[in-house]
Amino acid sequence: MKYENEYLNILKEELKKAMGCTEPIAVSYLSATLKDLLGCIPSRVDVHVSGNILKNVKSVVVPNTDGMRGIASAIGIGVVAGVKELKLECLSKVTSDDIVKCKEYLKNTKINIYNKKQSFIFDISIVMYTEDDYVEGRIVDNHTNIVYLRKNDCVILDQPLDNKQEVSNLTDHSVLNVADIFDFANNVELSKVEDLINDQITCNMQIAKIGLKEKYGANIGKTLLKSYPSDISTKAKAYAAAASDARMNGCELPVVINSGSGNQGITCSVPVIVYAEELKVSKEKLIRALVLSNLLTAHMKSGIGRLSAFCGAVAAGCAAGAAIAYLHNGDLSMISHTIVNSLAIVSGIICDGAKASCAAKIASSVDAGILGFKLYQEGNQFYSGDGIVTDGVDNTIKNVGILASQGMAETDKEIINIMLKERF
Repeated sequence: MKYENEYLNILKEELKKAMGCTEPIAVSYLSATLKDLLGCIPSRVDVHVSGNILKNVKSVVVPNTDGMRGIASAIGIGVVAGVKELKLECLSKVTSDDIVKCKEYLKNTKINIYNKKQSFIFDISIVMYTEDDYVEGRIVDNHTNIVYLRKNDCVILDQPLDNKQEVSNLTDHSVLNVADIFDFANNVELSKVEDLINDQITCNMQIAKIGLKEKYGANIGKTLLKSYPSDISTKAKAYAAAASDARMNGCELPVVINSGSGNQGITCSVPVIVYAEELKVSKEKLIRALVLSNLLTAHMKSGIGRLSAFCGAVAAGCAAGAAIAYLHNGDLSMISHTIVNSLAIVSGIICDGAKASCAAKIASSVDAGILGFKLYQEGNQFYSGDGIVTDGVDNTIKNVGILASQGMAETDKEIINIMLKERF
């Protein structure tokens, strides 16, 4: 089986548990790390972040903060109660007393926030001060990739950086392609992937059910399910949207992410699980379908980048559609055409930060994935020359990556400029 070790490594690297939106959690993680290095609570904090970090932290609720939003809140709770060893779950041990202390700390501490214009797309630099000491740290490229640490005159870590957009030590995603992903999903030994996938099933469905039960954000999931309660495609969209409703609006339950994003982890898994239950497929079939969906998401996201003006839920929704096709015993041709059809429908959804409306974008992306499958099921498809669609599924995926990473670069800047007119 080609690329077996690489694909297993990619799954292990990309399918991580995270609590809350991953960008504010990255800020909290670095803050907790620096607080421990400083040895006490800082009296002043300066933070310089790239525009995409500003965009994704501005409007989303930071978990375990009693509804607080934004970079200062993520820093405050990270300083007061973050546990650096837990990384993307660093806020999972916060108590009610810690929240009170955090609010008091934010009232009495100057936290200066700056837009780091000349930087990597994913870039967080924080400097913390006391009267006698200071510490500095930097995360680049992905959420836990600390590349620089310093205390006073002592440089503890200094990873060389160049002008590349990827500076982390993740497995090279260029080995991903649809045919080999399909082969891997069909033939990998279950024992090598089932723990990862079972965690994703448990966590992501748990938060979806909470999102449908409780009031979170704009209640996209509840609204969908109430409108069309007996339709399986709507149920799939509703459960995925409900998970995002909860996650974007402060729910403390963890999710298993994909490509650095909880919303992408939700989108590529929850609809597939809902369909598997409806179709009464075997557990093995579900696990293999989720392996397919997760790797397809990572494949599509590798060209787009961790953060961009292109909504990452689109890639995950298209991957979910392909995995739903797989649950219907779809072959490689059906999987490939489902992806192409889906990408042709929704490749124009922008990312304007993490917030309540992400749930609606997830619903639209899942809808496109399902429609892409149903089109091919009925003998219909989009052809090379139809817009960005070209010969070969991987080439169409490549076009989407170019569109997102290069063509939408100016769009990204304008989105950030619009958002910076408001308080961040």
